[in-house]
Amino acid sequence: MFETTRDAGLGDEVKHRIMLGTYALSAGYYDAYYNKAQQVRTLVKGDLDRCWERFDVLLTPTSPEVAFRIGEKTADPMAMKLADVCTLPVNMAGTCAVSVPCGFQDGLPIGMQLIGRPFEEATLLRAAHAYEQATDWHARSPGL
Repeated sequence: MFETTRDAGLGDEVKHRIMLGTYALSAGYYDAYYNKAQQVRTLVKGDLDRCWERFDVLLTPTSPEVAFRIGEKTADPMAMKLADVCTLPVNMAGTCAVSVPCGFQDGLPIGMQLIGRPFEEATLLRAAHAYEQATDWHARSPGL
C-alpha cells in the first residue's frame, strides 16, 4: 500500500524534488549542500526580518511569469523549478504568504503574493481579503 500510494499519489515533479532532497542529505553531501543551504536560509530570514521593522505585509509576484498552460513546461524541469523562485524565500524564512489573482495576460492568470510576518496570518489574510474586496480578479475566469 505504501508503494502504491506514493507512486499514484505524488506527481513526477514532487518525486523528483524528494529525490534531490534525499541526495543532498546523503552521506558525503550533507556538509556541501545542507550546511550551505542553512547559511543561505539564515541570510534570507535576516533580510525579511529587517523588512518587518518597517512593513506588516510585502507584495511580490507569485511567479516570474504568468501561469503556463497545463503540460506546457513538463518537458523542461528547470522552467518548472524557476516558476517557484518567488515563493521560495517565504518557505526558507519560515514565514507565511498567500497568492491571489491580480489580472490576466493572454488569457492566463497573474498571481500576486502577499507575504506576512511569522505567525501573523490574520493580518495577512485581512490584507488579501481587502484586496479581493477592492477588485474583482478573484471572480473572473481565464479566457482560454
